[in-house]
Amino acid sequence: MTDRLQAGVVCLDLRHRGDPADAPDALHGEVDDALARTRQSDVRRFLVLDDAAELVAHQLLYERLYAYGPAQVLCLAQGGGGDRALRRPHALSPPSAGVLWIPDVFAGAGGRDGGPVPLPEEADEALRPLVELLADAFLFDTVLGELGEVLHSVAVPAAQVLEHDLTEEARTRAWRRTLENLAGQDIPAPVLVTEGSPGAVAVTRSGARPGTASNGPGSSGGDSVPAGLARFLGDMPAGTLADGSCLVPGGPAEEARRACDRALRDAEDGYEVVRRPASLFTPPARAVDLPERLEALSDALGTYRDTVAGALSDGGGDRLRPDQRARLLKRGIQLPELPEAPRADVGPGLRTYTERLLAYGLPLRSVAARLAALSDLSAPAGSAARLARLDEICPGRRVAELALPPPFTLRGSRFAHAAPVFLLAFAAGLWPLLGWALGPLAGFAAAALTLLMVRRRPSRSYDGRLDGGGSTRSGSRLVAGLVGGGAGALTGQFLDLPRWAGTAGLVVALLALGLLVARDWTAAVDAWWRDTETEFAADALDAVDALLAETVVQDWLFAEARYHCSDGARAVSLMVRSLAETVEDRLMTAASPAARARTGHDRTGHDRPGQDGSGQDRSGQQPGDAWNWDSWGDSSADDGWSGSLTGTGPAAPPEHELPEDPWQPAAPADPPWLEREWGDGGPALVDTLLDDLAHGVRGILAGRWAAVERDPAEAGRVSLRAPLLDVLDEEHTVLRRDGATSAPHFARDPELRPGAAELLGVAADHAARLVATADGTDDAVPLCAAEDRRMLSKDPAGVRQVRFAPEAMRRGTEADPAQDGGAGAGEDVVWTPGGRHAGVLRLVPLRGEIVRTVRAEQGDAP
Repeated sequence: MTDRLQAGVVCLDLRHRGDPADAPDALHGEVDDALARTRQSDVRRFLVLDDAAELVAHQLLYERLYAYGPAQVLCLAQGGGGDRALRRPHALSPPSAGVLWIPDVFAGAGGRDGGPVPLPEEADEALRPLVELLADAFLFDTVLGELGEVLHSVAVPAAQVLEHDLTEEARTRAWRRTLENLAGQDIPAPVLVTEGSPGAVAVTRSGARPGTASNGPGSSGGDSVPAGLARFLGDMPAGTLADGSCLVPGGPAEEARRACDRALRDAEDGYEVVRRPASLFTPPARAVDLPERLEALSDALGTYRDTVAGALSDGGGDRLRPDQRARLLKRGIQLPELPEAPRADVGPGLRTYTERLLAYGLPLRSVAARLAALSDLSAPAGSAARLARLDEICPGRRVAELALPPPFTLRGSRFAHAAPVFLLAFAAGLWPLLGWALGPLAGFAAAALTLLMVRRRPSRSYDGRLDGGGSTRSGSRLVAGLVGGGAGALTGQFLDLPRWAGTAGLVVALLALGLLVARDWTAAVDAWWRDTETEFAADALDAVDALLAETVVQDWLFAEARYHCSDGARAVSLMVRSLAETVEDRLMTAASPAARARTGHDRTGHDRPGQDGSGQDRSGQQPGDAWNWDSWGDSSADDGWSGSLTGTGPAAPPEHELPEDPWQPAAPADPPWLEREWGDGGPALVDTLLDDLAHGVRGILAGRWAAVERDPAEAGRVSLRAPLLDVLDEEHTVLRRDGATSAPHFARDPELRPGAAELLGVAADHAARLVATADGTDDAVPLCAAEDRRMLSKDPAGVRQVRFAPEAMRRGTEADPAQDGGAGAGEDVVWTPGGRHAGVLRLVPLRGEIVRTVRAEQGDAP
C-alpha cells in the first residue's frame, strides 16, 4: 500500500506482524522514523491499520504509542466480520482513541463464503483511498471527534467517495514537460539589461559595447540586473568623479587637462575673430594666427592623451599594488574614496538577481547563462585593456592631423560665384558714358577682393610655417565683371538713361559688392573651421575624461568588489548549471510506470463472491447497495445474530474452500463505494509544477548564499544534487498523489494555487453534488457485507456524518460556478488542504453487545 504521510499524522501498519513479542522494538524504530518525517504538533496523531482479530494481541503495541507524549489513535480494523463480535483492547478506549471497523472493504463485492477472496494487494488498493483521507490531520481530528459521540467509539464506516486523478499518460507527460522546461537548453551569451536603464550591454571583455537591446525607457523587466550590480557591469555610476576629483591639483595630469581647455578656448576665440568681415582688412601683424592655436591644441591634447595612456599602462594588472599607486600619483592621478563601492552589496544583489530570474520563469540553463555573462562582464580586465578604447576615441593620428590646417576654399559652383559679380558690374555700368569705366572697374574690384581672401586665409600661419593652401574663383569673377560692366555700359548708352539712374546703379553695385565679399568670407571661414576637426578635439577630450574616470572607478576603486561579484556570479552559475544537469539526469532516467488496470468486472465472468446465479447477495440485496434503514429487521431476533452469539442461531457459514477451477476470479479493482474520474491535465498543471520547482530551487540556493559571500570558489564546488533530488521526489510525489492539487512544503502561496479543474482537467460538478447541503447520504455504502449489516445499530440518531472535499475544489475558480466545486457546499464540509477525494463518510455505530472491551488475556499478551 502506498503510504501517504500528512503533516501531524503518523501512519502505521500492524497487520501481519508475526510474533507480537518481537513487535515492540520494531514498532519503536518505525514510529521514530515516521515522526522524523512528520511535522510535529502538540498532540501525536497515529493512524493504525490492524487486523480486527489481532487488536487484543497488539494491546501492548498500542500502549507504547502513548509513550511518545499526548497521543490520539485512530485504528482501522480490517476483516473479522465472520466473528460476529469485535474484541477491543482497553488502549483503544475513548476519548483519545477510536476504532473504525471495516469487515469487508469491498462492501460485499468480495465474499468470505465459498467465493474468491481478494488478494492482499487488491484489498490494500481498495483501502488506500480511506487511508489517504484519514491521514489528513483535519479529517483525522474531525472523524475522531465524531467517533467520540458514537457508542463505544467504534463504528463501521459507510462511504461514498469520488476520487479525482490524472491518467498515467497525462501524469507522465506533464512531469516530462516540467523537467524539460525546468532544465532548458544551452543558449549563447545573452544580452544583459540593467534595471532602470533604457538599454542593455552586450557581454565583451574589451570595454567596447557592440550590441544593445532595449526593454524601453526605465526598463525593470523580470530578467534585468539589479541596480546594486549594474555598477559593476562597466557603466560608471551617475555623477561619480564628474568634477575630475581623480586629478591631483597642480599635478601633471591636471596641468595637461587645463592646457587642453586653454588651447581649445583660444582656438575657438580666434575663430570667432577671424570669421568677422573686418578681419579681412586687418594687417597680418595684428591678425589672429589660427594655425598656431590649432597646433597648440594638438600638442595639449596629445600630451593629455599620453598622460592618460601612461596611467592606464601603469595601473594594469589584477589589482593595484603600492608601486603602481605611486606611479599614478606621480602622473597626477589619485584614487578618491567613494561611498558607491561596498562589497557587501554583491551578495544580496546576486541573490535578488538569481531569484528574479527563477521567478521570471527562465529555465535553469538560461539562468546559468545569464549569471555566467554577469561574471564575464563584471570581472575587471585591467586598465591596460582600455588602451584599445583610448585609441578608438582619441586616435593619435587624428590628434597629429589637428595641427595641419586644411585648405581654404570658396565653396560653390563657378556660376554661383560669377553671376553676382556680373549683376553688380552690370548695375555699375549703367551710367551713361562713365559706365564704360565704372562697370569693368566693379568687376576688377570683386576679383581683387577675392584674391585678398586668399592672402588673408586662416589656414596660413603668420610666419608661413603652417599653410594649408587655398584657392578662389577670382578668374571667373574677373571675366564675369568685365562682361557685366560692358553689357551695362551698352545698355545705359542705348537706353539713354538719366544721370540719376546711373548714380543709383553705382550705389547698388557698391553695396552689393560689400555684402558679397562679407558673405563669402564668413562662409569660407566657417567651412574651413569645420574641416579643422576642432569639434573632434572637444569630443575626444570629454571621452578621455570619461574613460579615465571609468577606469579609476571600475578597474581601480571597484576592483575588489568586481572580482567578488564575478567570482560569486560564476559560483552561482556553476551551482545552477549543476542543478540543470541533475534535472536532465532525472529526465533521462525517469521510466514511465505501467498503467495499472482499473476495472470493476471479474476477469472470468464468474459471479462475485457471496452471489448466487442471479447476481444477488444471499441476503437478497445487491452487493454494494446503498444503506437503507428499511432493509433491516426490527430486532436482533429477526436477523438471527443474537442467537448466533449464544450458539442457538443459524449455523456459522462454512469455511472458505478453494474452487476446483484453477482460474479463480479476483476481487474487483474498485470497491462499490469508490468512484474514480480521470483527467488529462488542466492548462495550469505544468506551470504550477514549474513554479513549485522554481521555489524549491530558490530554497536550495537560500542555504548557499552565505557560502557564496564567504568563499565563492568553494561554494561553486559543493554538490546540490541530493537536495534537488529531494525536491524533485517531493514534487513528483505530490503529482502522483493528487495531481499537484496540494502544495509541497517549498511552494509559495498555497492559498493562491489553481483549482482542481485547472490542474487535473476534470469538472467539479460531481464532487459538488456529494458535498452539497441537500441530503444525499442514502448513497453511502457501508464497508461490510450484507450479512454483516445486522450487527449495526438500527438507531439513525446514533449515526455521525462527515462531508469532506479538497480545498482545490473551491480554490481559484470562484468566479466560474461550473468549475467551483464549493459553491453549494454546506458549512459542515471539512476542506482538506490537499488530496483528491470528495464525498461523505458516515460513522454507523454497532449494537451494544457486539463490541467487547477487554484487557490482554493470558497467552495473548505479548
